[in-house]
Amino acid sequence: MNSRPTQQQNQAHGGANRDMPPELGSDSIGIFEGRTFMLSNSVGDVPGDSIAGLVHDDTRYLSRWQMTLDGLAPLVLSASTVDAYSAAFFLANSELPGLRANRIGVRRERFVGDGMYERIAVQYFGTEPVRVRLRLDVGVDFADLFEIKKAGRSRIADIRRTHLSDGSALRFSYQNSHWSAGTTVEADPPADQVEGDALIWDVHLGRGDTWDCELRVLLNCQGADYQPASRTFGEAHDTGGDDVTARWAANKPDLSADSELLRNVYHKSATDLMSMHIVKEINGQKVVLLAAGMPWFLTVFGRDTLVTAYQSISCGPDVARGALVTLAAHQGDAVDDFSDEEPGKILHEFRSGELTQLGVVPYGPCFGSADTTQLWLILLSEYWRWTGDDALVRQLRPNVDAALRWIDEFGDRDGDGYVEYATRSPGGMRSQCWRDSPDGVQFADSTLPDLPVATCEIQGYTYDAKLRAAELADGPWADAPLARRLRAEAADLRDRFNRDYWLPTRGGYYAIGLDAHKRPIDSMTSNMGHLLWSGIVPPERAAVVARQLMSDAMFSGWGVRTLSTEDVGYNPIGYHLGTVWPHDNSIIAAGLARYGHRDAANRIAMAMLEAAAHFDYRLPEAFSGYDRSLGRRPVPYPTACNPQAWASGAPLLLLRTMLGLDVSDGRLGTDPRIPEALGSIRLTGVTVHGTRRIVEASGSRLRASA
Repeated sequence: MNSRPTQQQNQAHGGANRDMPPELGSDSIGIFEGRTFMLSNSVGDVPGDSIAGLVHDDTRYLSRWQMTLDGLAPLVLSASTVDAYSAAFFLANSELPGLRANRIGVRRERFVGDGMYERIAVQYFGTEPVRVRLRLDVGVDFADLFEIKKAGRSRIADIRRTHLSDGSALRFSYQNSHWSAGTTVEADPPADQVEGDALIWDVHLGRGDTWDCELRVLLNCQGADYQPASRTFGEAHDTGGDDVTARWAANKPDLSADSELLRNVYHKSATDLMSMHIVKEINGQKVVLLAAGMPWFLTVFGRDTLVTAYQSISCGPDVARGALVTLAAHQGDAVDDFSDEEPGKILHEFRSGELTQLGVVPYGPCFGSADTTQLWLILLSEYWRWTGDDALVRQLRPNVDAALRWIDEFGDRDGDGYVEYATRSPGGMRSQCWRDSPDGVQFADSTLPDLPVATCEIQGYTYDAKLRAAELADGPWADAPLARRLRAEAADLRDRFNRDYWLPTRGGYYAIGLDAHKRPIDSMTSNMGHLLWSGIVPPERAAVVARQLMSDAMFSGWGVRTLSTEDVGYNPIGYHLGTVWPHDNSIIAAGLARYGHRDAANRIAMAMLEAAAHFDYRLPEAFSGYDRSLGRRPVPYPTACNPQAWASGAPLLLLRTMLGLDVSDGRLGTDPRIPEALGSIRLTGVTVHGTRRIVEASGSRLRASA
């Protein structure tokens, strides 16, 4: 417990490795809600010594959950998720002495949310009465999320068991210093026998008989109790009095469209985002925001949470408000090398597990990103444009001032006018931009740059953030001198950036960054599209950038690759080295449309929608960059988070881009360019300044807007 993780342990998108459990197979079943997820095999079991289990708030509360009939695992007939938070498993008995296979049907219905609720139904289809022993082996290790995928300290000797002898409950508890956790498994009917950590029922069945059991897994996290509700499939989801979440779900616009594909993708995205909501209480007020992704990232992130809130702002402002308020409440106010905290900086990732709480890993919170502060400013501006919420903008003025100071003082590490990054933490990340894998930023010959690095899109975000803050200064703050200063600084940044980052070779493009020696990092990447989104590209260069992004070397047919096929480091299954990221493509499409390249933007939008159809209408975090001509479907990236918040948000921003939705001075502007394949689109309930609007368009014709 006294050793801190190495930098390499905490590289990719935070400390938790993304790989899915190989021992569960490709048919593993994961369900989630809020900060809770359950991962199992297709039987519904969590084998001991696997990386599956029931995890809540970065702690694993069940590490084993295995059901047997007379000592053998059941056969799988069918297993699938029903909703994001529920799954159904249809099983049958294996061949047993005196009982042929498939004579006993077993149905497991599982729901997560503040713990887990499971219902087991056993039905007999044989002729002669039988007795079968159903056994549920339970294991609890209270592992921290950072330890689940690689061996950590065993807590077995410190876990206390207080099982009830009547078979109605198994109770496990653990404490280390001020950290504590507990798991209770309640059974109805009670087990006939408790053997170690196993519940055993002797089930007697005649032909057609059914036996049912309900299991509730209750959690205790740092003294707070969480109890799952009993549920059935198809019932209305009770938000438990969570009004802000219910309001966001109820107020999102209703989509009517000729295209079934578009309708399915929109519905799946909205459903997944709803399932990834997190409710926080800030200064006595409940707010809702979005976690980053399933399974390892059901927590507050800076970059992911902010980008997803921006993507989904046309579906309602509540998650944007929640992100702004929550991240402001945890804004950096000191210099701390271990966590990379600095005054005014917006956090990267916030974890709640034992290792974080006891100071072993730097995630309480971690500030290892150089772009979240600018993205927070951009989202605040976008939220204000859509809502006219002057009160919140005035309330957050001190946070804005601190953020702007961070950009100019701590963000610009060497005074050259650019925001750079380099970790000071032994557990920090080498790459602190959105391409946050260790080799995500590299030269065209695949060598890695010396730190600190100033990536191009961070400068674009900075430019946009200052212009947007100037707009707020002219508006709610009534601070004209600040507005003039910020606009002058943005104009100076734009001039210098276009001098230092533009490379005339290869037809002209922007370097991904500058290294510690101010040398351009000359790989050709999708980050150029983010520059279009921010508006830092001069109009005369926009066509060149668009042509590069849509070239065969960059555009796979399914989307824009993260890295050109002409670069040495290109790998179609390299995490940031040739894969296609939906969130990246949604930003690129918005940037292309900003500069008038609507056909290119639509080409990306259609590619994303068509790719989603091959993933059950849910866009994953990333997929492989193989050319579309090589196969009829996109090749999955093997360890992608699915769902992931900003991938789920991508279709919402793409829809906004196709419709040309924007807000200025409280008025909703529309400039549609709908691909012919999608026909007409009607969006009912787009909320602008508290008024719900209807937008209906076909092609470039706006058919209705009120």
